[in-house]
Amino acid sequence: MFERSRKGEQALLIQPHAGGPPDDGLLEEFADLARSAGANVLAVLQARIDRPNPATLVGSGKLEEVKAAAEATGADLVLVNHPLTPVQERNLEKALQRRVVDRTGLILDIFSQRARSAEGKLQVELAQLKHMATRLVRGWTHLERQRGGSIGLRGPGETQLETDRRLLQKRVEQLQKRLDKVEVQRTQMRRARVRSELPRIALVGYTNAGKSTLFNALTGAGAYAADQLFATLDPTVRRIALPGGNAVLADTVGFVRDLPHELVAAFRSTLSEARDADLLLHVVDAADPLRDERIAQVDAVLAEIGAGDLPQLLVYNKIDRIDGALPRHDHAAEDGAGDVGGQGARERVWVSARDGLGLDALRQALGARLGLRRVQGELRLPPEAGRLRARLHALDAVRGEEHDGDGWCLRLDLAEADALRVASQPWGAPVRALLVDHPAPDR
Repeated sequence: MFERSRKGEQALLIQPHAGGPPDDGLLEEFADLARSAGANVLAVLQARIDRPNPATLVGSGKLEEVKAAAEATGADLVLVNHPLTPVQERNLEKALQRRVVDRTGLILDIFSQRARSAEGKLQVELAQLKHMATRLVRGWTHLERQRGGSIGLRGPGETQLETDRRLLQKRVEQLQKRLDKVEVQRTQMRRARVRSELPRIALVGYTNAGKSTLFNALTGAGAYAADQLFATLDPTVRRIALPGGNAVLADTVGFVRDLPHELVAAFRSTLSEARDADLLLHVVDAADPLRDERIAQVDAVLAEIGAGDLPQLLVYNKIDRIDGALPRHDHAAEDGAGDVGGQGARERVWVSARDGLGLDALRQALGARLGLRRVQGELRLPPEAGRLRARLHALDAVRGEEHDGDGWCLRLDLAEADALRVASQPWGAPVRALLVDHPAPDR
């Protein structure tokens, strides 16, 4: 039995394709995934597969070519940009005498490196165990079923393989229970945000589109951001100030084409930040030649998690990488890109999160899409309304103030949501009157 090596950073990539010219974009993305996992890509082999071999995926001739290339380059790891069955993975490892990892295993490895929060680590481990469950094999003859009746051979009658499976299933159940508790806590936090009446915005987009950089630029949160795939796994939520009021902005995990279903299932609580949002801020790498295809792939994942019908605002990021590109706000798609995914023409804002270009226009667009409005007017308060006056000052809503023997005269400018919350208080009657006399103007 081939003993899997613990080494595996010098990688040979195999890119299967079914007839026609190979997809260079798909291969480039797979190479980026390999490098994000810490692999050194030594060589790449294209493999045309008209009918997949049930035993090894590729044919015998291509298998010999892969083995020769691995020996010539010194690769100790073979990465296959295609899902492999457990049988195919084992047979390839036996034939090549090297570790073999498919696309799903590679993404799982990246996720295991990136997870920082306790919840994220639990989610990754759960996905890895479910992926591993079908790949347990007996590697040593001494672990065969023990026979009863002979001295020294009486035992539990259970192979090590069966023991491993039982222990793995027990661990999966433990992780599931812990994640269910975390999900309850996250649900309670989301309900608290709903009760606060703050609109919810979720950043979504293809991996490495610049979501975390944009999140930091809008909130000043200092979330981890790097030029690599899946730099962010754990959701980060911050309050953001917009014209007309505040909102809650959530940074979520990036999507990728053919995202393994194990990960979609494991990260259900993380992705629920997107599913429960009032508005999706769909971030696109404006310099990516495949950006329209990326939009469609993100829309497909959103539909899979139940967020396909939520309103979107497209943010074309990284315009600093396009010669002559300037920040702008397109209220309707002009070149058809916004029609991807069947949602019709979508509003777009062109920005550079790195350089801070176009962010004011983005904030204006967000405020308008969320229906955030401001209330302005003068308010006469009697001397006994000190509590209301203090509250308005705390909200930074007072633009001018005059005092006389009859009380205070305040000039106000505050978000409609704040005005409604103050008006709902027993001592908020003057603000209720202001809302009636000075309705918020339409944006």
